[in-house]
Amino acid sequence: MTDYTFLEDIDTPEALAWAKKWSGESVEKLKSPDKDALEARLLAALDTDDRIAYVSRRGKKLYNFWRDAQHPRGVWRTTTLESYYTAQPKWEVLIDVDALAEAEGENWVWKGAVVRSPERDLALVKLSRGGADATVIREFDLVSRTFVESEPFELPEAKSSVTWIDADTLLVGTDTGEGSLTDSGYPARAVKWKRGTAIEQAEIFFEGDQQDVATHAWRDSTPGFERIFASRSLDFYNSETYLETADGLVLLDVPTDCDVIVKNQWLFINPRTDYAGIQAGGLGVLELDAFLQRARDFKQVFEPSASTSLQGLATTKNFLVLTLLNNVSTDIITVPLADPVAKPTRMELPEHATAHVVATSPLDGDEIWVQATSFTQAPTLMRTVLPGGLEEVKHAPSQFDNAGQETRQHWATSADGTKIPYFITGNFSDPTAQRKTLVHAYGGFEVSLTPSHSPTRGIAWLEKGYYFVEANLRGGGEFGPQWHSQATKLNRMKVWEDHYAVLQDLVARGYAKPEQIAIRGGSNGGLLTSGALTQYSESFGAAVVQVPLTDMLRYHTWSAGASWMAEYGNPDDPAERAVLEKYSPLHNVEKRPYPPALVTTSTRDDRVHPAHARLFAQALRDAGQPVDYYENTEGGHAGASDNKQVAFMEALIYTWIDAALDAEGNI
Repeated sequence: MTDYTFLEDIDTPEALAWAKKWSGESVEKLKSPDKDALEARLLAALDTDDRIAYVSRRGKKLYNFWRDAQHPRGVWRTTTLESYYTAQPKWEVLIDVDALAEAEGENWVWKGAVVRSPERDLALVKLSRGGADATVIREFDLVSRTFVESEPFELPEAKSSVTWIDADTLLVGTDTGEGSLTDSGYPARAVKWKRGTAIEQAEIFFEGDQQDVATHAWRDSTPGFERIFASRSLDFYNSETYLETADGLVLLDVPTDCDVIVKNQWLFINPRTDYAGIQAGGLGVLELDAFLQRARDFKQVFEPSASTSLQGLATTKNFLVLTLLNNVSTDIITVPLADPVAKPTRMELPEHATAHVVATSPLDGDEIWVQATSFTQAPTLMRTVLPGGLEEVKHAPSQFDNAGQETRQHWATSADGTKIPYFITGNFSDPTAQRKTLVHAYGGFEVSLTPSHSPTRGIAWLEKGYYFVEANLRGGGEFGPQWHSQATKLNRMKVWEDHYAVLQDLVARGYAKPEQIAIRGGSNGGLLTSGALTQYSESFGAAVVQVPLTDMLRYHTWSAGASWMAEYGNPDDPAERAVLEKYSPLHNVEKRPYPPALVTTSTRDDRVHPAHARLFAQALRDAGQPVDYYENTEGGHAGASDNKQVAFMEALIYTWIDAALDAEGNI
């Protein structure tokens, strides 16, 4: 048997040569004028100026990061509210990433900036090589619009966290050698770093354990409520939060599965299991000072129901803003911070749209920006100053022909009787038509999938008259923490039971035959689709497996894998290993007939090791299965680092799906 352990080395010449050869073969196989035309159209849609430039406020200025044909790596820029309201806002460029990359000979990818507040004079800019999670951090002067040259704060490439204390002091978590990182590769300690000193000599402010996922420290700069906090992420769903007091750091003593948010005089809690009279998934509030004096009489701000869950919490200067899902449809409600238990006010949103809070700026007032969109309707950006009502500011035109398209919601029945919702979008004018159907799902990490607008999906798939399905499997967060916890560790197989139920329901309702169905998923969704391939391959006609986990017996030893054991289980625990062995895609590849698979990854993915994709693709090939493979040399866990790469990857994937389903004799 051939030894493929060399594929576990990320960027050795042998591994890169293997990836380059197979990737080239896949590209050559799919080469056609139609693919080239699709790629060009997708790139034009991604690069068009006729998009919404989403903004966030910092003081009197609005900030935006923008990519287009002239700036494929992007520009960080700013404008005023008055200018933004015009058809052609006047933008002032702060950092041109393309020019910076060319000048420095680096493949920089923008990863954001941490601005000192409320002064807004200095920023810590994060730049990634090729889209990896690890970033280089450099200090930027927002007044002179230049990188700081005299004793600047700079950090080499690492998975760092940074926050400002004052102009000459940072709280930093980064790689400084032995003991500074957790087993998951994230900071294990936070240090106070003074300007002009070496990071290695910085004073340790807070330290967790090496077995933690990560530690983090930050400063709340709200005037009158300036405070410093630190936290230990024990795993993905359990953490401890500490508050700096005159007597040192004090643990905010709540159960570790309870999220805490301190805002002004209040302590808010969002427990994953019932606590102090607050239901799992609910939101409770108590004055912080009373809590520190051991009071626990929390008041209810939000109470979940069987259909309604809390999805997001934002604040303005005077309001708390809650984003809710009710049977996977959005509500946004507000309550005054002066009285968080007051009757909430529901924001008026466009009908049949999914909405989310784009930005607030609590230090600057009660402004809120909200986006509304759907599978078939392009995004609308709205704004208000609370307690006022939303008004439309920008509306993106549709980039594809959506005539006659609509969205339906159905419920499939999983193996244990649980009802699993899914959305299907397309043209239903012919009730007898069975069409090519693309099913996307994720089912993990409490991530909720809601209706969203995708020009690439619209152009490459919906416009052709095909169906698109978004499935809301357990493991996600659509119905609160219990929807997630039902499908973790020993119960992980429920995710595939739900997925299988949706595929079966599509066939039973007459939307498609199994051989007309393609499944697609990335990351944890790549685990889903690779597992579907090895478990119930007769239920679909093609599988796209992107940046996946596939070796579930060693995942905890690669890249950030140790941080996911609260989700999947510990392979060193016999009971949990037995479940992992049952579904680990790499270890369950067989020689019985599979539908074709496309496996993709990125060499620069430092979150999910590319060996997962490489080894799985090779195992499929060795078993005689139809498989294609593509590895992008950049892109990080996203798989693509700029619009050109996105257009290329999406054209490749959709062309492959069409061809794979056609090969099965479908129309």
